[in-house]
Amino acid sequence: MADDKKADDKKSEKAAKPAAPTGEVLDRLYATVQSRKGGDPEASYTAKLFSRGTAKIAQKVGEEAVETVLEAVRGDKAAMASESADLLYHLMVLWADAGLEPAEVWDRLAQREGISGIAEKKARKS
Repeated sequence: MADDKKADDKKSEKAAKPAAPTGEVLDRLYATVQSRKGGDPEASYTAKLFSRGTAKIAQKVGEEAVETVLEAVRGDKAAMASESADLLYHLMVLWADAGLEPAEVWDRLAQREGISGIAEKKARKS
């Protein structure tokens, strides 16, 4: 009987856990970033980035990329995940600033799917 209760408790724990995040979170993030365009820079960090212009946004992308790389070299997966999230967020702000929709990037990735990186780079040079 006690074993049945433990099994039921484990099933309940599994059922209560939310589904693992998927790439759809990036689409939601982009929508949120877009909604901050023209917003109050005092109330929104994203609006503040937009108000500072493309060069500042691009600088932040570079900073976050370097921080991500440093954590990868250190071997700190948790810190790398956090910095990667920061990098993706700032990249989304840069895309929104440039009017680049995520679907355009997803399409490029899909076009490259199944093609070796070496072959893809050769195709770009010709």
